Amino acid sequence: MAFDPYAPYGPLVESTVRVVTWNVWGRYGGWQERQELLEAALADVTPDIVCLDEAWSTRDDDTQASRVAGRLGLGHSISVRGFNLGDWSSGIGIASRWPIIRSEQRPLHGDATDPTDVAGAALFTAIDGPRGIIQLFAVMLDYPLDASARRQEQVRQLCSFVAEVSRRRHITVVCGDFNAGPDSDEIRMLTGRSATPVPGLVFYDA
Repeated sequence: MAFDPYAPYGPLVESTVRVVTWNVWGRYGGWQERQELLEAALADVTPDIVCLDEAWSTRDDDTQASRVAGRLGLGHSISVRGFNLGDWSSGIGIASRWPIIRSEQRPLHGDATDPTDVAGAALFTAIDGPRGIIQLFAVMLDYPLDASARRQEQVRQLCSFVAEVSRRRHITVVCGDFNAGPDSDEIRMLTGRSATPVPGLVFYDA
């Protein structure tokens, strides 16, 4: 039996999944022009899954995620409301080429002892991909430059959420607006360069 040291487990799987994440800034500023530009930019990269942070949705259920899905020919979308801002709200939206078969949202608290201190959110979706379930988490962490301690607490809650609802047999993707650089303590917690909040739960930084 021949052994190829450059492909010890056989040929690589040829199928791919392209995931894009983007903070789209709701309906602030010139949002209508921005909507056209972001749809055009997304169409150029032909993603399979799009995660939108600060995505807008209206009271009549018009959502940014559904508009993006329609423009890109993606058959499925979901939006969850976050902060209400008059006639629209800012939250998380996902557009997907494949069916979204399960979803669950969790608030992320800046202070674990104060249930009213909601400064971020995570949305979990299970997507029925062509090679099995894709477990996708779209995340928004708190934004101030001096809020690293709060973001670290949110990362602990996020990791507990991931460990609770995901299964190791399926691929898990965490993306979103972390409001933190790759060398920050909160990102180091996710990538195994400092103590991980949940033993054995660690991610590659893509």
